[in-house]
Amino acid sequence: MKRLLAILCVVVLTGGTVKAQINYGTTGLMNMPTADMQKDKTFMATGMWLNHHATVPRWWYDTWNYSINVTIFPWLEIGYLCNGHKSVPTDYGNVSGFWVPGTYGKFVNQDRSFHGRLRLWKEGWWKEWTPQIVVGFNDGVNQMSASEATEVAYSTNAFLNRYFIAVTKHFDFQNIGTLGAHFTWIYSTREDNDLNDPAFGANFRFSLPATNWWRKAINGFNVMTEVLPGYTDVRENLTFDPDAPKYQANIGLTYNSLAAFSPKSTKRFEVEAVLELNRYKYVSVGIVMKVHLK
Repeated sequence: MKRLLAILCVVVLTGGTVKAQINYGTTGLMNMPTADMQKDKTFMATGMWLNHHATVPRWWYDTWNYSINVTIFPWLEIGYLCNGHKSVPTDYGNVSGFWVPGTYGKFVNQDRSFHGRLRLWKEGWWKEWTPQIVVGFNDGVNQMSASEATEVAYSTNAFLNRYFIAVTKHFDFQNIGTLGAHFTWIYSTREDNDLNDPAFGANFRFSLPATNWWRKAINGFNVMTEVLPGYTDVRENLTFDPDAPKYQANIGLTYNSLAAFSPKSTKRFEVEAVLELNRYKYVSVGIVMKVHLK
């Protein structure tokens, strides 16, 4: 397994681009935003089962999420995401009584968040070498939830809150594939999650000549990697662990069988299976569905 991961990393870092910031239900890599945009009038829906290392420490247990997303114009994308909440005896500062004891260990609620992305500059507008630039936010609407009655430790429930500016440039290798190189600066208003640092990522989607079955099969793969800030560990009192590594390195891939064996059909509809390895070892899986209305 370690040898396979090493090979995948080399392929990505030396090699159609990935277009789903999968864990947030918007365009990007896994947790990292990029400057990629969906096709105009694309409706996207995602569903994920996430290892707790793949999301923010608010979920110290494995969880699931689902999202809907639409690219209204080629330069504007908005999304809506829900993350599952379990009922637990102690929940980030709640002393008692917040959840019904009979529901402990069960998913009983959802965290809802809105997301948006705006393209400022299209790739190649001025010169061929100029990159694409996008600004955006995840969970940008802060909602006050602190109260003396429940003694909630957090002043907002915007657990996924962050703002970003992303830069992306693509490099085509004839009869091999396309490499996407991504740089993003991430900032969060949450004082308990120190995000004000750069992130780096890359992805490689194969486009081999479809002369035989195995070449077609390989063309369905998109391999990606990312290095981004964000504490992913919590202490026993359910607060962020400041001694945990600030940066995390992740690798993942998507597989689109329609792109591999029926590329013409992807003009209207696409389905991608997702496999992620957060920190190269914690597994998350999911699915991305897209309908192109134009």
